[in-house]
Amino acid sequence: MTSTEDVADKAQNHSFQAEIQQVLDILVHSLYSEPEIFLRELISNASDALSRYKFVKVTEESRDPEAELGIWIRGDEASGTLEIRDSGIGMSANDMMKNLGTIAKSGAREFITAMKEKGQEANEVIGKFGVGFYSVFMVADEVKVTSLSYDPKAEAAEWISTGQGSFTLGLRIR
Repeated sequence: MTSTEDVADKAQNHSFQAEIQQVLDILVHSLYSEPEIFLRELISNASDALSRYKFVKVTEESRDPEAELGIWIRGDEASGTLEIRDSGIGMSANDMMKNLGTIAKSGAREFITAMKEKGQEANEVIGKFGVGFYSVFMVADEVKVTSLSYDPKAEAAEWISTGQGSFTLGLRIR
């Protein structure tokens, strides 16, 4: 696990878009009936990152073409933390801003509309709108995503949020 102090001075606070906060509220307070669904969602995201990295390894230059591909899960009961680590494609700070800071890219409005109009169950819409990652806020007080993109020119970045309307994004000190 990393600490907030490890984030470079370039870290900046950002507000979620209004529709993101609406989606987070729906996810955390009414959509999911079983809080453990977050684990399935995070493992699914890690699996997707591995698949994307496999593709990049055969089509582009990657950071470490011989890297072991895998997903590792470690819990620390004493500190109340859970770490899910993968050796997938990774994200740059720009990727984090685009993919974790804005659900709109993944279809937040369509998600909200589907939930309201069709009265669908969580298991019917999860994975269709790119919002599964945010289910982690049902069980976590704070979420930290530390990542290193496959792009050899990218720097490691860290995204931190409590899911309460904002997030911090910065480059990681190595």
